[in-house]
Amino acid sequence: MQQTMRAMVLMGHGGLDQLVYHENWVMPEPKAGEVLIKVSACGLNNTDVNTRTAWYSKSVEDSTTGDAFADADSADATWGGAPITLPRIQGADVCGEVMACGSGTDQSLLGKRVMIDTWLRDWDEPNNLNKTGYYGSECDGGFAEFTKVDARQVHIVESDMSDTEIATFATSSITAENMLNRANVGAGDSVLITGASGGVGSALVQLAKRRGATTIAMASAAKQTALQEAVAPDVILDRAPENLADALMQATGKDTVSVVADVVGGNGFGQLIDRLARGGRYTCAGAIAGPMVEMDLRTFYLRDLTFTGATIVPVGIFANLVGYINRGEIKPLLAETYPLEALRDAQQSFIDKAHIGNIVVQP
Repeated sequence: MQQTMRAMVLMGHGGLDQLVYHENWVMPEPKAGEVLIKVSACGLNNTDVNTRTAWYSKSVEDSTTGDAFADADSADATWGGAPITLPRIQGADVCGEVMACGSGTDQSLLGKRVMIDTWLRDWDEPNNLNKTGYYGSECDGGFAEFTKVDARQVHIVESDMSDTEIATFATSSITAENMLNRANVGAGDSVLITGASGGVGSALVQLAKRRGATTIAMASAAKQTALQEAVAPDVILDRAPENLADALMQATGKDTVSVVADVVGGNGFGQLIDRLARGGRYTCAGAIAGPMVEMDLRTFYLRDLTFTGATIVPVGIFANLVGYINRGEIKPLLAETYPLEALRDAQQSFIDKAHIGNIVVQP
């Protein structure tokens, strides 16, 4: 086994220059209960960008951007509100092949194509939120030739999809599924989905439709045709209509929905909440347009609304997602593929958001 590998390493919080390509990074070595995976493809997600730029810091009030927040406090600059160890190999959305097993690990995993559950568990208390980490954040991830992980986090993929297609699912689809679970979405619901052309948004459309819900996607005019062809939402609205109530009424015959699934936040938040019917549910897993919002608390309590945040995913949900993939119940949206050494370019494209779906790098 080789001793070094190629890796793209985050050296510190800051701009894209903090992502440094190394051709002789030390290879990971699987310990007891772990497996070594040769990475075939790894998808990008917002956590990579937000951690690099320190956007998660409470001192930041701006929208998500690829630029560094120079005044951010590094002490709370990650999703969990605590510092991470740097340098760090990021990348959570891995598809790869198991190449070696540590002692005590099921040897039948050798040679299997797998996905990695992105949530790191304390296996004595696997659903303890305070003891949960994120792959590629609290440990090294998949922006490298090889990575290692607890064998309980790997899931065998049995699909005709390519490695790059498989790498589009992990973070976006599990985030979307968690949001829908938190909002208890089912048949008969009408789900208003912000940012519907992105990875999470397009996954929300697919997974909400899978449950029998009516999907109302919000996307820019330039992306609507492609979005319709890709995931066929029941209704598509402009991403920021001047009057959301009128737009809904014209498109659906109603000016309210039962669920809002939001990854955007920002100035449009108030309009979204106003469109929830009595007893409606709002679920959120992002704030790319800005984390600071205003709302009328009377709308919240007089309409008996339920608000849920959605980040850490309970045990078992990732296995369900892999089942959807293996059975062909959801499809990949692969926008672009880049070589690992071009991760900076890939991340800039991700930030520019001219694409629909997900962007993937290959070592």
